[in-house]
Amino acid sequence: MLPTTITNEFIKGMPKAELHLHLEGTLEPDLKLALAKKNNIDIGQTTIAEIEKSYQFDSLPSFLAIYYPAMNVLQDEEDFYQLAMAYLEKVKEHNVRYAELFFDPQAHTSRGIPFETVINGYYRAVTESQTLGIETALIMCFLRDMSAESAAETLRQALLYKDKILGIGLDSDEQGNPPGKFKEVFKQGKEAGFHVTMHCDIDQDNSIGNIREALMDIQVERLDHGTNIVEDRELVTYVKEKGIGLTCCPVSNGFVVDDMKGKEILSLLREGVQVTVNSDDPAYFQSYISDDIVALSENYEMTPADVVLLAENSFKISWLEPEKKAGYLQEIVEYVANYQG
Repeated sequence: MLPTTITNEFIKGMPKAELHLHLEGTLEPDLKLALAKKNNIDIGQTTIAEIEKSYQFDSLPSFLAIYYPAMNVLQDEEDFYQLAMAYLEKVKEHNVRYAELFFDPQAHTSRGIPFETVINGYYRAVTESQTLGIETALIMCFLRDMSAESAAETLRQALLYKDKILGIGLDSDEQGNPPGKFKEVFKQGKEAGFHVTMHCDIDQDNSIGNIREALMDIQVERLDHGTNIVEDRELVTYVKEKGIGLTCCPVSNGFVVDDMKGKEILSLLREGVQVTVNSDDPAYFQSYISDDIVALSENYEMTPADVVLLAENSFKISWLEPEKKAGYLQEIVEYVANYQG
């Protein structure tokens, strides 16, 4: 039965989907060290403590300045496979039942790693995730601070592996890189049959303008982050009526702008917007999906019913087939009915 108060146990055991997770952001310090040693790469650190100490960021650009160089340790297909499997093994403990996983091929092809190396390593983990009781899919993101031509070339490469990629997204530094820059690439991606989403990061220059562009011009199916939408009531009504979900990440928000945006997340949730909570880059923020929900509950007034609604939304706005969504939603019903906490 639904508990009267929120507990960590209730949150962690809740069946959930993760829809905003960057595989490159799951590179934990121990794996980073192991891969650096294996591939003979000098990362300038030799201990986990030294790596953790380097995680000093207070904005999106300062985070990305640490995030991208760390990827140099990823060199061959096995490395990408290990990275994805390490994440999946971790979130099995959080009862993640389904995950749509972002990956950034340009961050690797730009340093000489073939596209096929990246996709084949990650996809091997996708095919094996069922052994952990987790269903997974891949979402390929374009780096918005690279050119539209680079994105178009990446899309051409992706079409060779279309059966391994569920959707396309847009991430990285939003400054000066609005959604419209990639309108043609996303048009081609949609015509090829990919689902589409875009990052609209919090408190950026012209955040609401970028959100409007993503929704109206690109016609995305989801917004990643996106809580600045509260600045425009018409857009809130639009996403509510269209069933367009937001994949929010409170703990990472708190690192890059010193505000979890919990007030906005919960206000939108209770208004009927299909918001979700996700971990974003858990190795860097040391917060996996249940930890993010716990942090939200500890810093804002939440109810157990809010936790259930967040979990339900995570499946509802996923790109699963309707019958699979229904099955996972039934798991939530049964979990709540049988909960003895």
